[in-house]
Amino acid sequence: MKVMLVDDHPLFVDGLRNLLRAHGIEVLGTAHDGLEAVDKACALRPEVILMDIRMPKLNGVEAMRLIKNKLPDVKVVMLTMSADDEDLFEAIKSGACGYLLKTQDTEEFFSLLQELAHGEAALSPGLATRILHEFGRQSEAVEKFEKEHAIISPREIQVLTLVAQGLTYKEVGAQLCLAERTIKYHMGEILARLHAQNRTEVVEYARREGLIK
Repeated sequence: MKVMLVDDHPLFVDGLRNLLRAHGIEVLGTAHDGLEAVDKACALRPEVILMDIRMPKLNGVEAMRLIKNKLPDVKVVMLTMSADDEDLFEAIKSGACGYLLKTQDTEEFFSLLQELAHGEAALSPGLATRILHEFGRQSEAVEKFEKEHAIISPREIQVLTLVAQGLTYKEVGAQLCLAERTIKYHMGEILARLHAQNRTEVVEYARREGLIK
């Protein structure tokens, strides 16, 4: 495994480099801020980058995005003191292959690096559960949004589109070859599902949400 280290604390970098070398891991080079990390990564082409998040000039997540754009196969693992959900989720969504805390036990740290070499994600204990919970929450939000926008049938979209053009229910029925009472029924269903009080409200909502033009 060929590794590059990125951290703005020289003593930490030196200590980690010596530790990695003692375990037979090749350290190609180091960088001390996000911008330097991008340049060094392109020059050294490491297999794995261990990178801090909060650094001067360019933070680790932003640097990772630039690096992954140029070197899509490189594995970037965030090695940080930050256990904040925002940093964790943003890093994973941006392409990080792992997220390790600097408080990590040494043996566990190297065990997780070994798993990374075999294609597994390197995550400090407890972080995987938080990620799954967040992605599950986001999936529920997307599903809810899709359901809310799928509650109007294609036929009701036709009815609503014609009503929005100012046609009466009788005129809409004539165009769709439906009885006037059927059009009234459809509009009643639409009003109920969208929690609208009248035709004006439901038309405005439908236009705002892109349901009709």
